[in-house]
This record gives sequence, structure tokens and C-alpha cells, in this order.
Amino acid sequence: MTEFNLHALVLAGGSGTRFWPLSRRDRPKQLLRVGGDETLLQATVSRIAPLAPADRVWVCTHQRLARDVVRQVPTLTPSQVLAEPAARNTAAALGFSARAMLRSVDEDDVVVSLHSDHWIERPSVFVEAIDMAARAVSEEDAVYTIGIAPRWAETGYGYLEVEDELDGEMRPMPVRRFVEKPDAETAKGFVEGRRHLWNAGIFVFKPRTLLGHLEAFEPELYAGLEQLRIDGESRLDEAGAAIYEQLPKISIDEAVMERLENIGVVPVECGWNDVGSFDALTQILAADDDGNHSSGDVLALDARDNLLWSETGQIAAIGVEGLIVVQTGDTVLVLPRGRAQDVKHIVERLQSQGRTELL
Repeated sequence: MTEFNLHALVLAGGSGTRFWPLSRRDRPKQLLRVGGDETLLQATVSRIAPLAPADRVWVCTHQRLARDVVRQVPTLTPSQVLAEPAARNTAAALGFSARAMLRSVDEDDVVVSLHSDHWIERPSVFVEAIDMAARAVSEEDAVYTIGIAPRWAETGYGYLEVEDELDGEMRPMPVRRFVEKPDAETAKGFVEGRRHLWNAGIFVFKPRTLLGHLEAFEPELYAGLEQLRIDGESRLDEAGAAIYEQLPKISIDEAVMERLENIGVVPVECGWNDVGSFDALTQILAADDDGNHSSGDVLALDARDNLLWSETGQIAAIGVEGLIVVQTGDTVLVLPRGRAQDVKHIVERLQSQGRTELL
């Protein structure tokens, strides 16, 4: 069996607009403590440590967040923080990171790309799935992903379709196709048919292999990446930053993964949650006898099935049901739980009004 090292590439440049007002441009969701003592970023690094110790962890983030990332993960050296000058989606982020990493990692080494704002209930099972995928990549020089066994008919996720019916066993298998976010009836059929997995956006690959796929499928993006000059601290010079800001804005799924004829998946049941909106916190935070999920100084009387999160001060709720109430130092957000995805529209409105102090 080929010997290899596994490196973890943590994507930590997102803005988390659906977590506003807790998540702000300079303090996005991945830097917040959600359901534990560690921030989501710190938990991601801790989770992968059995496979990728500190010297094999890399974080791709926006330049303005680089200092906070190092503050939260002080084991990172400057060369391990890959600072993007602009957000150009995951194809650019992974391509930029792969090029930077190739200056230090062996060509036979394997990389797993992880999102910094995911929650995993059973981390040891999750790590086992990554290890299985990494070994397959090392042997086959293929690309693998981690597929999450669906727990309900979710319409907000993409899906991975496999040939054989899923039986709960964790093993490498081929992906038949990627499926975009389905409607409710289609999602219900996916779950009942047991041939579909949630696409968590977690990929395992060799850096040079990924860059080769980008060259084949997205030559304009690849050509831009080839022009970048990356210094010893994994930063771009002024000319490189200008090039980066003009790179095509496309996800790695659309750019590469959905186009590959051969891509593998390891299915796993690990209590994964992408913490995509406030409603997701009801799966993380414990509920009281009335179904209220709370954080901070909260008092609920004759109130049921609410999410109540106080960052500063107290929230007192009486006789209300099915609400999300979030209080920060300068903002109070109130909405029905069924509209948690719509928080991003508030952010868009604030942007159009020039209310940058609230973003």
C-alpha cells in the first residue's frame, strides 16, 4: 500500500449571511461558538487531528479574517494560512490552495477539503469515513467525496446518486450523478429509495490531480491561477490579487465534480449538520420541556417550540410559539422558524441601504 500523508484544507472564508446578526463580515459564523466550548473553526481542526496533526492543517480564508483565524488556531504558521484577496467561490479557493500546498506537500500526499462551519455529532465515525476515502484516493489517484446518509427529505441540499441501495455500511462506491436541490416530493423519493446521499461538499483528492481537472474543465480559471505569485507566507502580491479578483466565480462542484466520469463516495451516518441557518440550531441545542432551544440569558413562560439566542442582555418570551429571536449588542432579529432561510434578504437590504455598520 502506498504511504502518504493526509492534509486537511479547511475552507473558512464564508460570510454566513443566514446567521446574521450573530454572523458579521468580520466575525462570520465559523468564528462563533455554536453548541460547545470551541468555535466551529476550532472544532473542525480538532475533529480532523487524528488524521491531520497541526503541521498538516491548512486554512483558506479571506485576507481580512487571517489574523482572527491564527488567533483561534495558534498552531498555524503563516504559510498554512492561505489568504484570498476576494471571495470567488470554492473552485478558485481550492485551486489557489492546491497550488500553494504543492510547494510543501509530497505529490503522493492526499488532501481533504472541509468546511469550517459544519457540526458533526459523531466525529470518530466521520474521521473513519475520511480515512477510508483518503486511502482509496492514494491507491487510485481518484477524487472522492463524503456522502451523508439523509435523515429527512431535505430540499436545501444537493444529493449524490449511487448505483446500489444503501445498507448503512461505510464503504467506497462510485457516484452515478450529482443531483441539484430537489423539490419536496423528489426529496421524499430520494430518502425512500435509499440510493441518494446528501452532498456535504467534502472532497478528497491529490492537489495535482485537482489542478489537472481544473485545467481540463475550466481553462480560464486555471490560466488565472497559473499567473498567481504566492510568497512564502501563502499570500499574493498586488498583481496577483488583481488577477484573483477577476477569476471566474464558480463552485468546485459545478466546475469539476459534476463533470467527472469517475468520482467515488464514502457514505456515512455521523450526525452531520451544515449549520446553514438558525433553524439548524434546533438540532444542536437541547430543548426544554416545551420544545424551546435557548442560548444565553433567556426566560420563557408559556412559550413553545422557539429558538431564543441572547448574545447580550436577556430575552423574555411569553405566550409565543414557533419563533426565532436573536439578540446582539445592536440588533434584535425576530422571525417565524419556517422562514429561517430568509435572513439573507435582510442582509441584502442592509447592503442596498449602505448600513455597513450592521454588516
